[in-house]
Amino acid sequence: MKVIQEYFAFLAARYPDVLARMGEHLSIVAQAMVFGCLTAITIGIILTRFKEGPVNHLVFGIVNIFQTIPTVALLAMFIPLFGIGVTPAIIALYLYSLLPLLRNTYSGIKEVDKSVVEAARGMGYSSFQSLWKIELPLAFPYILSGIRLTAVYIVSWTTLAALIGAGGLGDMIIAGMSNNDNFLIFTGTISAIVLALLIDLILGIFSKRRNQLDL
Repeated sequence: MKVIQEYFAFLAARYPDVLARMGEHLSIVAQAMVFGCLTAITIGIILTRFKEGPVNHLVFGIVNIFQTIPTVALLAMFIPLFGIGVTPAIIALYLYSLLPLLRNTYSGIKEVDKSVVEAARGMGYSSFQSLWKIELPLAFPYILSGIRLTAVYIVSWTTLAALIGAGGLGDMIIAGMSNNDNFLIFTGTISAIVLALLIDLILGIFSKRRNQLDL
């Protein structure tokens, strides 16, 4: 009971710092996700316009390479190029976001029933109209699923960005480890978990409401 009281006293004194770190964390996640979505979804759409072949395998192979590099190693690799801080962190997290977003976009569009696409073409739809009005709406649940999964991963990986001075909730965890402050470690960890769950919940609600509108 005493520990709980002490922890609430700690939160009362440090909540502005917690909120500031959470804001930094969310900003890094948002920027990495926005750039990742713009790149991966666009490339995924383009790849579906061509028959599966060497180009597809090459693109997926290149994107897959980034997933094999440990997060700390990738962050360290960018320090000589971009220095320390937010920029190398966003670039590294952006690269990590590409594979699941690309895979879900590509698979989602490819899974659309070909007879539906052919019917749209028969009605006079151009390739772009078919993509925009038929294929993307039908593939949207797959794409959104990739966004949800990626967002949760990026929130977790962003805690490591504090190692190169990017800030965020990882700062609290590292400071807690350095000062043997369990309250800081616990707060930083729980805040990251809550942030990931909150993002997933919001995207889940959005997905359900959209499905209801479609019905």
